Amino acid sequence: MFHKEGSKIILGSVCVTVALFLLIDQFVQIEWLRFVLLLAVLFFLVLILQFFRNPKRLVNDELDTILAPVDGKVVVIEEVYEPEYFKEKRLMVSIFMSPINVHVTRYALNGDVTYSKYHPGKYLVAWHPKASEENERTSVVINNPHFGEVMYRQIAGALARRIVNYAKVGDYAKQGQDAGFIKFGSRVDLYLPLGTEVLVQLNQKAVGNRTLIAKIKN
Repeated sequence: MFHKEGSKIILGSVCVTVALFLLIDQFVQIEWLRFVLLLAVLFFLVLILQFFRNPKRLVNDELDTILAPVDGKVVVIEEVYEPEYFKEKRLMVSIFMSPINVHVTRYALNGDVTYSKYHPGKYLVAWHPKASEENERTSVVINNPHFGEVMYRQIAGALARRIVNYAKVGDYAKQGQDAGFIKFGSRVDLYLPLGTEVLVQLNQKAVGNRTLIAKIKN
């Protein structure tokens, strides 16, 4: 299944692919070159389809857990000062998404959306230290009865040129549901309360709706 945010791009890519196939087949007479060009065009289409895939992953919808909001690699786990909303130190867990990862953003936890803001900005590479403050981004805060307020931030990368955010103040965020999409490269930062026990490690592969980021101890 593909994400709705990719419908126009997928349709356009299919049309371009068909047109290129017809042109190459008619005008390229060298057999090996025709084969290479057809293969390259098909590879391009497969990349587009892979980028916008949206695998369905059901969750148990638990109040006391935080799941990975995206697929990718954990690149940062550290205490940082969060200047936009909390204006205090928070524990940041950052997940970097390569172009081959699923780019759907899902709600990492249940709770009420208390803050949602879009920031235009630069397009530094997503792992740049200043990307979370200077790149195009959206910041969303969810108030959970166990964790309190938790922020997640969608950050555009060097290739990304559009962040889609569905969260609105007053909405109820249901863990596992689509929260947005980042087109072509990006990262997502989670800002957790200090003292939260993080259950992932640096360089670990995270899977959206599957990998457990944190859990309240019983």
